[in-house]
Amino acid sequence: MSAWSIAFSPFLPWPALYALAAAALVVSVALVWRGVRGAWLRALSMALLLLGLCDPNLVQENRRPLKDIVAVVVDRSESQDIGERPRQTDKARDEVEARLKALGDVDLRVVETSREESETEGTKLFAALRGALADAPPERVGGAVMITDGDVHDIPQSPAALGFNAPLHALITGHEGERQRRIELVEAPRYGIVGKDQVIVARVLDSADHGEPVKLTVRRDGETIAEMDAKVGERIDVRAPIDHPGPNVIELEVAPVENELAADSNRAVVNIEGVRDKLRVLLVSGKPHPGERMWRNLLKSDANVDLVHFTILRPPEKGSDGTPINELSLIAFPVADLFGRRIKDFDLIIFDRYAQQSILPYVYLENIANYVRDGGALLMAEGPEFSTPDGLYYSPLGAISPAEPSGDDVEGPYRAKVSEDGLRHPVTRGLSGLDANNGEPSWGRWFRIVGARPTTGVAVMSGPDDKPLLVLSRVEKGRVALLLSDQMWLWARGYDGGGPYLDLLRRLAHWLMKEPDLEEEALRASAKGREVTVERQSVTGAARETYLVAPNGNKTKLDLTPYAPGLSRAHVTVDRFGLYRAEDGEHVALVNVGQENPLEMQDVVSTTEKLKPLAEATGGTVRRIAAGPGDAIVMPRVVGLNPSPSYGGGDYIGIKRTGSSELIGARSTSLASGFFGLALLLGMVTLAWVSESGGLRRRGPPAEG
Repeated sequence: MSAWSIAFSPFLPWPALYALAAAALVVSVALVWRGVRGAWLRALSMALLLLGLCDPNLVQENRRPLKDIVAVVVDRSESQDIGERPRQTDKARDEVEARLKALGDVDLRVVETSREESETEGTKLFAALRGALADAPPERVGGAVMITDGDVHDIPQSPAALGFNAPLHALITGHEGERQRRIELVEAPRYGIVGKDQVIVARVLDSADHGEPVKLTVRRDGETIAEMDAKVGERIDVRAPIDHPGPNVIELEVAPVENELAADSNRAVVNIEGVRDKLRVLLVSGKPHPGERMWRNLLKSDANVDLVHFTILRPPEKGSDGTPINELSLIAFPVADLFGRRIKDFDLIIFDRYAQQSILPYVYLENIANYVRDGGALLMAEGPEFSTPDGLYYSPLGAISPAEPSGDDVEGPYRAKVSEDGLRHPVTRGLSGLDANNGEPSWGRWFRIVGARPTTGVAVMSGPDDKPLLVLSRVEKGRVALLLSDQMWLWARGYDGGGPYLDLLRRLAHWLMKEPDLEEEALRASAKGREVTVERQSVTGAARETYLVAPNGNKTKLDLTPYAPGLSRAHVTVDRFGLYRAEDGEHVALVNVGQENPLEMQDVVSTTEKLKPLAEATGGTVRRIAAGPGDAIVMPRVVGLNPSPSYGGGDYIGIKRTGSSELIGARSTSLASGFFGLALLLGMVTLAWVSESGGLRRRGPPAEG
């Protein structure tokens, strides 16, 4: 293909030529105004002279036409897996490719979006389009075709953001009249104080609302905590009690409807991290001993602990001055208040070598026993008083004590060790100083153990002759720990090498307060990417069939492999995101794989409305893929059009023919230099001279007589 044009290569700078042109114009106007014969020929001669100084060249270009670039973006997001959409998408892609190739002179670029990316970031078709056209000159782009359900999450605000001036067409999968019911989270807290409620604000949306109330079910960690009726579109305030530290998985679920597109959107998940505001501890010390300061220092060193310390400094039998008990302190201690109506304000109660001394009436000790039964936590650190008639076992607390005195106290050196059950219990498993091979400790020696026989619970630590040293027990909703020695302070002071007293007491306190990580019988699940890890903690070691339930209800049996005392686990790679449930018949663990409420599945009803404004602004069209006979589809024709305001009609879509080409050769011929230019200039000057000379002769004076 050849193209002709004229190019200028001036001998003088353009400002000089502009000045000469202005001077020539002034002279020409003056000649014409004075009526000089041949003025127009002089003006033409000066124009030719100026043209010669510009050195015009006749350029012949040989150009090769280039193909128009057309991008086809295929939506492979998760919502495109619904119903007939995969089949519609595949057939539409094949048809569009075939028809564009049939046009000829089309550089076809097909790109498919990633399903994995859509699960985390939503459907981003325009990011894929920019990637397909990254190296394409904008003037060569003839258009773009998108095959999608219309739920796109990165639609630009204006056609200018596309980066090209060509039509955008969208072929929409799915069908008219699709229905989806879903939950929209308006406000979802990420953290909550243990023991208090958090409010989740939600809204139920339905693409085909008929005005009937919707049943909303609320679950916490798989257990139903509330059911309520909700109206579509109205604000719903859901109160979620934060029961324990760590993750509290709150599910909101509405009942599905007939012919619904996807049931996944009927559920919304909120993961609220439970945190303790302050740990409120009541420490009741009895007989003074070296370990009393250890308890106080340990509890006061933690800024998250609010400590109330009640110490019996002078029991009645020690006094002989007749001073009444209610006058033994400068300020009356609020015993009735603390052990009465405020007893439930405490998270943990510790009795340190306390014996009955008529300071706490039995009714208060009964209050503490009831406090434990209702879910409270009690730690009894005992000394020799436990075996006496004044010991706590012979008070109302004896009914919840996990061991009874046996009377065979031991006074002599020994090393505390972890029992067989303790090696599997999270409170004592893996304590520092334990030999990893045989479980033998290298801790410092103690010199006293109170003789006792376990009645309930499990002994996780023992002393000489396997006497129980630390016994843990559950009492209805609460928990009790019994430490049968007052020698823990030896570890704190580093005697004979010391021991892991800080780690042990922290674990013990957390177990008493029901921290999920220290449950002796538990099922846990975690996720990293698409890999789900299910872990079972068991002190008994009883075998249980464990399953992993996918969001769609499919069950996978897990083969848990032991990897540490009391611990076994299994790893499973899942193929979809959502809320998974591990269950063994008694315990349930929830884990969310991917985002809690993925953007991609929030609204899966196919639509033409989202892409229509942008497509029409480019001259393109948005239309649904029509169903044909059998399983066929009806597709519009694809035609090539010259630049136009519109590139679509009732039965066709058009691409822009850009007419782009590339230069492969050029030849230039000067018009002002050479014989032709010189002859033209001399001829014009001669003509002007002859014309002026003839005029002078005719205007000469007449001859005399």
